[in-house]
Amino acid sequence: METMFGIAVDGVAYGMILFIISVGLSVTLGLMRVVNLAHGAFAMVGGYIASYAAQEAGLPYAAALVVAVALTVLATLPLERLLYRRIYGSANELAQVLLTIGLTFVIVAGINYLFGPTLKRIPLPELLTGTVELGPKAIPTHRAFVIAAGAATLLGLWWLLERTDFGIRLRAAVDDPAMAAALGIRTERLYLATFALGTGLAALGGVLGAELLPLEPYYAIRYIVLFLAV
Repeated sequence: METMFGIAVDGVAYGMILFIISVGLSVTLGLMRVVNLAHGAFAMVGGYIASYAAQEAGLPYAAALVVAVALTVLATLPLERLLYRRIYGSANELAQVLLTIGLTFVIVAGINYLFGPTLKRIPLPELLTGTVELGPKAIPTHRAFVIAAGAATLLGLWWLLERTDFGIRLRAAVDDPAMAAALGIRTERLYLATFALGTGLAALGGVLGAELLPLEPYYAIRYIVLFLAV
């Protein structure tokens, strides 16, 4: 029974990591009509930045997580301006696939060159290395943290898209971009913010999931099928 319980906890935690990363892909694919195959590469970049910040710069886990998400978003915003903006809503899905898979290969090569081909890890703080008592059972604290983070992400996204002015404007821009622009909605800024949101979620999942989805240079290619399936 304990074995089954442990497998179930690991499965839920693993599923939450896939959800956090994949929901960022859903934002760009579902709302912006872009088949972004580079999404896994953005998650990998976030994980590598956190690993460097924690191990080389000596930052605590929480600070490394925030730095990783922020720097990943900042690093990818120029890509939105220069590349992604040209293919929003494009009927030519092949162009989207070729552009984003090419970008993935470039990022993979860059990570391999800068950090080498070895696995990277993000040291967990003492707070996340113990266990949490759940009735008669105990589960690893990190797994519980990941599950809680996934639930918080779900609720936060629902609130953002359904209960805020940003969500209303974004849904209007998706349904009818021309009419939204005519009403004074800055669609370009909305798309930029949405792209940043999706990228930030990818980076967040890459950091939180480093214990379950190991960080290595071919991470983006290895797991992109899972992200697309979810």
